[in-house]
Amino acid sequence: MPSTDLRDLQLQDIADLLESEGEPRFRAKQMCQWLYQHQASNLEQMTNVPEGLRQRLQAMCHIGALTVLRHQTSDDGTEKILFGLADGNQVETVLIPAEERRTLCVSTQVGCAIGCRFCLTTQGGLVRSLRPSEIVSQVLYFQTPGKAPDRAFTNIVFMGMGEPLDNFQGTVQAIRILTAEWGLGISPRRITVSTSGLVRRLEAFGREDLKVNLAISLNATTDAVRTEIMPINKAYPIDRLLQACREFPLPARRRITFEYVMLRDVNDTPEDAARLVRLLHGIRSKVNLLPFNEIPGSPYRRPLDETVTWFQEYLLQHGLAAFVRQSRGRDISAACGQLRYESRPESELTPLLT
Repeated sequence: MPSTDLRDLQLQDIADLLESEGEPRFRAKQMCQWLYQHQASNLEQMTNVPEGLRQRLQAMCHIGALTVLRHQTSDDGTEKILFGLADGNQVETVLIPAEERRTLCVSTQVGCAIGCRFCLTTQGGLVRSLRPSEIVSQVLYFQTPGKAPDRAFTNIVFMGMGEPLDNFQGTVQAIRILTAEWGLGISPRRITVSTSGLVRRLEAFGREDLKVNLAISLNATTDAVRTEIMPINKAYPIDRLLQACREFPLPARRRITFEYVMLRDVNDTPEDAARLVRLLHGIRSKVNLLPFNEIPGSPYRRPLDETVTWFQEYLLQHGLAAFVRQSRGRDISAACGQLRYESRPESELTPLLT
């Protein structure tokens, strides 16, 4: 039987495991304190757990860890970490400082199956989804006891490599660990999950009642353009996606963030601005405008600065909250759409699950 990573388990799972070994269920909370507050790297460090139990658990369980393969720092202070996984795959995680906020951008998959033509991650396809422990461990790296205050994060975005809702169980279970009192105890208000629009998964995500923030990668105002730049639109056209957004159980006083990567002469026209206002009418929302970060092999170009400014002003004048997100970490390929991994043979790639 394969060894289980304890950080893949919920509190209930650990309690069930202990009970099956004839141990009291309360020890599950003791073990979680070691896993998340003390960041134990092995079972032997759990000194208030009986030695006999530790020895029995070692035959069934382990505590996994990510390996730092490369650590880069941008001129603007952005940090990018290349982590090695136990099976030899790799993922990237980014810490983005901006005034009083420090945003931790985590990955949920090795590669991506969505196929967005403006994103470097997807060019190599999807190798596999990350386990909950591999997602949580990215966060733990930046929450190591004694970490310098300027290295700590204020919020987490699931916007790194991969489509979070294509790794539905991994994403949901990781969020439960991140937000649970027995886990890392991070407020759901400080976590945002971004999706390209897997509508059925989005509906299921709403039923999980995780109370985290939601971001939708919209990026176009017509089905023709969105299908060209985001093939997922064939399965879930704009109208169906926005209807799911209207029905999403949004917590009180929250808004859905619509991300809009601006591509010169593709989706940045006055007609696009007007359509965007109409499309989002009646949805509690805000819009993040992201000027395209040019990547190798892409036919698209970054919009002109004056176009971005005009587009934002039009949205503001017509009642939409609109923000321009400045690119951070471009000099180390850490900006939006620039994360990537070493390509794998096609036979190793995993198809998208819709």
